[in-house]
Amino acid sequence: MHVTSGQHGRMENDIEKEDVDFFRDTPIRYLGYSNEVGEAFRAQVPVRWVHLSYVAASGYVVADAVHKGWEASQKSWEDESKRRSRVGWAVLDTLIWQGLASVAIPGFTINRICKFSGILLKKSTSWPGPTRKWTTTAVGLLSIPFIIKPIDKSVDYLMENTLRKWYHMGPVLEDLVHHNRNE
Repeated sequence: MHVTSGQHGRMENDIEKEDVDFFRDTPIRYLGYSNEVGEAFRAQVPVRWVHLSYVAASGYVVADAVHKGWEASQKSWEDESKRRSRVGWAVLDTLIWQGLASVAIPGFTINRICKFSGILLKKSTSWPGPTRKWTTTAVGLLSIPFIIKPIDKSVDYLMENTLRKWYHMGPVLEDLVHHNRNE
C-alpha cells in the first residue's frame, strides 16, 4: 500500500474504497442485467426461470434504492424535515431510474430482439428448431452490451426533463443518485 501525499496522509486504498459505489461499481451491478439474460434464454428454459431472473434484477434495484436512501440519510441537511424529504427522493429516484434502465426497458428490448430474430430465422433459414433457438439466444446475449448505454442515457434524459425538475434534486442528491460513467 502506498501512502498518499495529501494533507491527511490516508492510504490510497482507503480513498478508493470511499469512491466505490457497491451497487454500481462492483460485479454486483451485473445482477441488474439478470433479466436481460433471462429474456435471451426464454426460448431455452421454462418461463419460471425467466421470471426468476426478474426477481433477481428487481432485488438489485430495491437494494440499490435502500442503499441510496441510507447514504442520503448520512449527509448533512439543514433540518430533519429536509433530511426525510431527501432520503425519500433518493430512494424514489433510484427505484424509478433503476426500474426503467435496469429492468423494464432492457428486458422488453431483449425480449423483442429475440422474438424478431427468431421470426426472421424461421422465415429466412431452413435451420432446425434447436439451432434457431440457440442462435436467437446468442443474438439476445450479444445485444446486451450494445443496448446498455443508449438506454441509460435515454432514462437520464427522461428523468432530467421530468421528475428531477419537479423535486429540484440539488447538488448533494445529484452526486448520490447519478452514476459515474466512463464515456
